[in-house]
Amino acid sequence: MILLRGVNLLEAAGQPPRRADVLIQEGVLAWISPRSTDLQSGLFNAAESTELAASAPRAETSGAAEALADALETAEWVDGADLWLGPPLVDPHSSLEDPLLGRAETLESLAAAAAAGGYGTVALLPWGPDWRDRPERLALGWPEPLELLLWGSFSQGGDDLELARHGDQIAAGAVGLACGDQLPPVALLERGLRLAEMESHPVLLPPRDGSLGQQGFVRERVEALQAGWPVDPAASEILPLELILGLSELLPAAPLRLMNISTQEALQRLARQSTPPPASVHWWHLVADSSRLDPADRGWRTVPSLGGPQDRQALITALADGLIQAVAVHHQALDAEEQLLPLDQRRPGLAGHGRVLPLLWQALVVEAGWRVEQLWQTLCWGPAAFLGLDPPTLQPLSRRWILFDPEAPTPTGAGRGVSLAANLPAEIGSCRGGLVGSGLRGPAGWWAPGFPRPGTDRTARRPGR
Repeated sequence: MILLRGVNLLEAAGQPPRRADVLIQEGVLAWISPRSTDLQSGLFNAAESTELAASAPRAETSGAAEALADALETAEWVDGADLWLGPPLVDPHSSLEDPLLGRAETLESLAAAAAAGGYGTVALLPWGPDWRDRPERLALGWPEPLELLLWGSFSQGGDDLELARHGDQIAAGAVGLACGDQLPPVALLERGLRLAEMESHPVLLPPRDGSLGQQGFVRERVEALQAGWPVDPAASEILPLELILGLSELLPAAPLRLMNISTQEALQRLARQSTPPPASVHWWHLVADSSRLDPADRGWRTVPSLGGPQDRQALITALADGLIQAVAVHHQALDAEEQLLPLDQRRPGLAGHGRVLPLLWQALVVEAGWRVEQLWQTLCWGPAAFLGLDPPTLQPLSRRWILFDPEAPTPTGAGRGVSLAANLPAEIGSCRGGLVGSGLRGPAGWWAPGFPRPGTDRTARRPGR
């Protein structure tokens, strides 16, 4: 048992952080000190903790109160002043081609990688050789406390020729409907939206036309032109976006979602829309751009194409202002053999849930000056709303929580030990920050090995012990 003393608590969307004492037993949040008992320092002594336990509203019987008081007396105390405890992160869209026999990733390895990165909920796109466009193909799942959601398919087989059975997929539990990585024909889109078999469930649309990309894989910016990379003009995103916005005006009740906005021009266009559809952004576009990567680094080939510094800054600003609501991992795993191909011949995509939180902490909290609750809004509560889910909260007697230490050293290649993917992102920026505890890993592995870190004084001994 661990008693986190004065840990920074992120309890729910719209609530400011607070300091609290938290008791964790075998990976379960056994007790959270009530808000009314908070002290300015957020730290309680043994007598105060025992008194709070005896009067805690969650201890409904005197026996439960006594058991809690005994647990607080016997638990190891850890100073949580620099730690952040919050609900797990939510990934609104990622892909998995072969859940059972995949060489690049399997359902089991993806679950381990997501949990290691602090992601408790992942929504999988229908993409794959066996396109998940029918109810019988929407039967994948993860054991609790992890949550696997599945997007249904807008078209049959993902070929954008005929509509899939939307109502049947929604009835089978699909979180919404998704297309491929290119915008389908507008006539097909309009027909499906007018039928409205998805009701209020979201429809995920990519503002992307590959035929306008000129086979480029980096946005047409000065940095890319100077490096001689094959460039992708902003028009490949702007023109399809105009079609989507036209549909949203024609059918204002349609629950449209924009997948992976990536250019400053698209953001300028969204800002002029009176009520733009909710949008997501690929997390890597908030960390990397065409001026920050070495030519030999991993991470150049993504869909949408990687932009320049102005694009990255515009995306961060739009995220802070609420023009973009959700950050997506958009996991697309490649195996080691495919990674040996020349850069312009390999498939685009980037894997890795394990580096998202540390790198975005560095980019947004440290460099951009964000508040921590803003980061959680874009990685947890915003993506949940994007999917039409209730916002996650910290709940006693739950294993759905993560504990982040901004000063913990991030292991080189974080997530490599659990993910099978060979296309993990480049190690750029700070290599600090990581999960030191998580109920997602189960009772045997909820506490990170070696934490509290050697050489620190986090573990507090009570008087007389």
